Amino acid sequence: MQTQPAAAPARPGRSGRPPRVQTNLQVTRTEWLSKHMVRVYASGDAFESFAERYAEKAATDPYIKIFFLDPSLDVELPVNVAELKETLPADKLPVTRTYTVRRVDRETREVVVDFVVHGEEGLAGPWAARAKPGDWMMFNGPGGAYRPDPEADWYLFAGDDSALPAVASAIEALSPDARGHAFLEVDSEADVQELGTPAGLQVHWLFRHGQTPGTATMLRDAISALEWPEGRVDAFVHGERGEVKSLRDVLFKDHGLSREQVSISGYWAYGRAEDAFQAEKRTPVGQIFPENEPA
Repeated sequence: MQTQPAAAPARPGRSGRPPRVQTNLQVTRTEWLSKHMVRVYASGDAFESFAERYAEKAATDPYIKIFFLDPSLDVELPVNVAELKETLPADKLPVTRTYTVRRVDRETREVVVDFVVHGEEGLAGPWAARAKPGDWMMFNGPGGAYRPDPEADWYLFAGDDSALPAVASAIEALSPDARGHAFLEVDSEADVQELGTPAGLQVHWLFRHGQTPGTATMLRDAISALEWPEGRVDAFVHGERGEVKSLRDVLFKDHGLSREQVSISGYWAYGRAEDAFQAEKRTPVGQIFPENEPA
């Protein structure tokens, strides 16, 4: 693995936002966790500074925004993406894809990211499936804010393949006596993973069996049918935007939860590339709760 800059210089933030720090790491190895999920390990000189920022977050849903460059560009990696963007026409600009950091391993000095792979569909999945030692992974972050509430009486986790890494991390952070339910939508039995689950947490794997991701209703159906345990729940509900929206009434109207009890957002939207999905977050269709809706 070649010597590399620890991180790209921070650029001034806009509107009072803290500057974004670019991290440059190289792939060390990959591992297939299931039929449709591959784990990528990456390390390098920038590991320690990223690990410190990751630890400061103390979140179980930390995410990074990975840069993908137009393959036709004749540039030597790694590159300062912010500076590169200033020199490129609009049709050659780098794009980003958002992924959960599954783990930061201080012993092996590796950042671990899990990618959903559906053949050649998308951008990041095919890249991860073909990744080999030495490939560059350049990204900003981490973001993230959720961590299971230790005062909750029970926990509810719900998500599809895209949320599985964050749900798995949250489950690992639970106390041994934690109880609750996790509903995880994946394609088939071949996508089931071993999770470090407390004895009191029931994991319900929901299988699409070939149905197109983002078009199923099984998460809503399963949670609607759940015999609701007593006590205060802490909920983490993430995945395809439309499916997450369909759970609002179940959580907030049927069971009277407050917003403070629920971490809820869309990680992606059916029929949208991430650029369009992110842009729509500023519009009513892209918001889980429209701005004029009372809290």
